[in-house]
Parts: sequence; C-alpha cells; structure tokens
Amino acid sequence: MATLHSTTIRRLLKLPQHNTVWEGDRKNFEDANLAEKAQSEHHHCIIWVDGSEGTVRAMEMVSPQAGIETVVRALLRAMETPQGYGKPCRPQRIVVRDREIQFFLRGVLQELNIAIDYVPELPLIDALFQSLAETREERPLPLPAPYQQALLNLAQEIWETPPWDILDDSEIIALEFHDWEMEPVYISVMGMLGAEYGVLLYRSFDSLKTFRLQMVQGESMAELENAFLQQDCWFLNYELPEEVEEPEEVDNFSATEVDPKFGSINPYEGLRGFLGEEEAAVVYVALKALQQFIQENYSQLARNFDQKLEKRYQIPLPESAKETTPTTVTVATTPELEEELIGLLDEDEAEELADLEEAEFSSPIRENLVPKDSFLTLGMLPWDVIAQMRNNQKQVYQSLGIAEQGEGMPVVLIQTSRPKAQEIIDQIQDSGGLHGIGFNAGEDPASEAVYDLGIMQTGNGELYLFGEFAESDPTHINARQQWEKRCQQTQGYCGLIIARGLKGASRGQPKLPDMMALFEAKALSTEELGLGVLQLMEE
Repeated sequence: MATLHSTTIRRLLKLPQHNTVWEGDRKNFEDANLAEKAQSEHHHCIIWVDGSEGTVRAMEMVSPQAGIETVVRALLRAMETPQGYGKPCRPQRIVVRDREIQFFLRGVLQELNIAIDYVPELPLIDALFQSLAETREERPLPLPAPYQQALLNLAQEIWETPPWDILDDSEIIALEFHDWEMEPVYISVMGMLGAEYGVLLYRSFDSLKTFRLQMVQGESMAELENAFLQQDCWFLNYELPEEVEEPEEVDNFSATEVDPKFGSINPYEGLRGFLGEEEAAVVYVALKALQQFIQENYSQLARNFDQKLEKRYQIPLPESAKETTPTTVTVATTPELEEELIGLLDEDEAEELADLEEAEFSSPIRENLVPKDSFLTLGMLPWDVIAQMRNNQKQVYQSLGIAEQGEGMPVVLIQTSRPKAQEIIDQIQDSGGLHGIGFNAGEDPASEAVYDLGIMQTGNGELYLFGEFAESDPTHINARQQWEKRCQQTQGYCGLIIARGLKGASRGQPKLPDMMALFEAKALSTEELGLGVLQLMEE
C-alpha cells in the first residue's frame, strides 16, 4: 500500500490540526464547452475545499492520464501552502464521493490522524464546479466560430510558403479596404532574422513608427515592455515546439507542428489573445490578400523591394461567415516607408555601420560573405534539378544561359541557416550579382603550409574568400579534379548554391526546397584572378 515518506509525515504532523471538514473531488471537464479545451489537454480539475469556511484551499488542472497521486499532491499543498489567505493546517476529517480515492487516501494518510469518509453527494463542490464551468464558458473563444477553421487553415498555408523568406520587418506592405469604412492596414512580416515568426497588421503607420523608435531608444526591460504594449495592431504569431534551439531548426517543422496564435495589441487593451468577429474578417481578408500578392510577385519582391508594386484583389470571406460577398482591397509595397523606418537608426549606429563597410571595402579580399560555421563543399548539380530551380519563383536564380553538357553543373555549395543564407544572397545581389568563381594559391610562411583558396568575384569587382583548403588533402584534390573536368564540359561555367538547413536532417545534402538560390557564374582561372601567391598575415 502506498504511504508517505517518514520525513513527510513528521513534517505534516507539525501542522496544527483544526476541527474542520474538508471536501475533495476530481472533475472531468472534457465534455464542457470550454475555451481552453482546444488549447490544452489539462481538462481534469482537482479541488480541495474547507467545508467549514467555504474556502478553496487548492485547485489544480491535470491531464486525464494523471494518476490518483495528483489528488494527494493537491491535498498536501492545501495543508502546507493553501491558496488565498488560508493558514497551514491539517483537517480533522475529509469527505470524498469516490470510493477509489477514499481507499487510497486512507492508506496514504493513515499516520496523520485524519478521518477519511465517503459521502454520495458534495453540494459545495458541485456548486464550485458549476460556477467554474459557467465562468469559463463565458470567456470568448480565441477565434469566432465562423472564421476559426478558415484562419487556422490560412495560417498553415502561410507557414508552408513563408513571406519572411523574402520580406524583412522593415519592408512594409500597405493594404487599403474599399468596401469597409476603415483606415489602411500596414503589414510587417517577422521571421527573416530567425527570432520570431508571424505577421503584424498595424492599424496605423504612426503606431508602427512609434514602436520602432521606442525600441531603438529603449534601454531597460521596462522601457521595451512599455514599447511593446504601445503598439496598435492585430497579429498572427507562431509558437514553435519547445525543442527548437537554433533558428535553422525551424525549417524542419511542418505547419502541423507549430501553433498559430491570433490576437490584438492596443495601448488601452494591452495584449489580447482573441479576435472579435469583425476583427477576424479584417485579419482574414488582409492575410489572404497578402498571400496572393506575394505569390504573384515573389521574384520581384525577393529581388528588389524598392520598386513600387500595387495590385487590386477581390477577396471572398469564408463560406462559414454570415456575409460572403467578396471585398475589394488594394495591396501595395511602400519603399518610402521602408526608408523612413531605416532612418530611425540613430546617427551613431549609422556612422558605425558606414565606418565598418568602408574598412571592409578597403581590404583586397573580403572575408565577410560566408559565415565561418557554414557547410562548404564542391560538387555537381544535375541538369534536371537546375531546370526545376529555373521554373521555381520561390528560389533566386541568376542565369548565364549555360549549355547543358556533361552530367551536370559544377557548383560550390554553401549551406547555413536560413537568415544567414538570405544575408549572403542579398549581399551578392547588392554587389551586382556573381561574376565568377576561382581558386588561388595561398601559403603560411610560418608553417610553410600551402592552401588552395576559393574566391568569388561579384559584379562590382569585389573579391570574397569562401574557403581555405589544404592542398595536400586527398578529398579536396579529387574534388578539384572533378571541378576542372566539369568546367571544361560546360565551356568555362559553374554555379553557386546557397542552401538552408545547416543543423537539420539535410545537412550536407540539401533537398530542392532547402536551396534558396543558384547563381550561374564564370569559372575563373588563376590568371584571370591575377592575385599571385597570397600569404597569410599575422594579426
């Protein structure tokens, strides 16, 4: 028979024993229409009440699989650390209406001098459970019923084709409603930096601008929290599984493994985790229009946000809504607002960034393109995969019209996290694209080691070091031989693959969806690079 440990018994016996009767029970709320039911599996409630005073001493929500030990755990807490203003004590008598709980408690509490009795009815407990159920039933659902499934489905679709792959949080999309009397909505996408994932729908641009300014100027946690609560927006935010530790791990999760949350932030309401029916309609139309706008203009948005784009759509409401008449909206890029947000950086930060860029530019070969923890290899990409990438608007593709000769295109693969991969792509595109890839000799005078240095040249003439390979490494020797052979077959052309998923299951062997960009380029000879033998300089 289960019993308490002797040290626990001695500790509980030190509590004063009052001449009171406590009631205890475990109630299953599974069939109740609770707002939390869809959010949590903990729908069994354990409650302990002091019947003499009519006060709740302990209450705990547990899963249906939780054992009878949870009833004892709640009881001990009711004795030692009661909730509210109750004082620690032991009751003289306990009554329950479950025979199993009665027999179990008799065995566990046999040395505490507490009578454990069975009664068929517990009116006080029933009244409390009824009040609890009614209170919870009155709470609003996170999403109104006519829009719940439609919004959840839409959230899954957005996760599968993430807008944060091409938009950062300063590239604002404006959305104007023509059939509804409301101000334009300004959409900011979170996720490119790998911190949070979701979509913010600001009810005014001033709110967005004020928030960004406060975040730049804020120093303490209190200031940052106040800035957060001063926002005026609706939101779709994705809660990730607890096991996610690195941003690149997010790529491994499907839409069914993340938990979309909808809600609102307002200076007067604070953070609210539900939407009203009118709000749900606005959010649904806005997200649907954003999704359609991105799908139709993916390549142009990924390449250049500075160009003004504007499209008009008719978005029907879900069939489950009371009114399904399509509403007309205009979706547009706002490069002028992006410049305004970027301009909020204080002068010191801007000057520091300019100094850093000037220092890096003055170096003959820059080393700031490829992250040091990237996976790097020389290989070959089959022509059928290249054909798929050419026709996929979700992937960046720089074509030089390479003839399909040989088994495939010789490529350099750089695999890193998605945010870092996007930074590489942006830097190459901002530098005029990729001109060529070559190898150059390098040496360390101190150790007399000889290296084969991988070098890229961008369209503006800048040279970037992407890899240092020991010239005596047999694996690299073989890879270089295959590289030269394939470059001859393609008449002096090669490619650069930028892929995500560094720490995922596809590390070293990225699948097609992991490949974010392919840049076709010239295979540069040592003579074309014209660098001579490079020497390692001591810092």
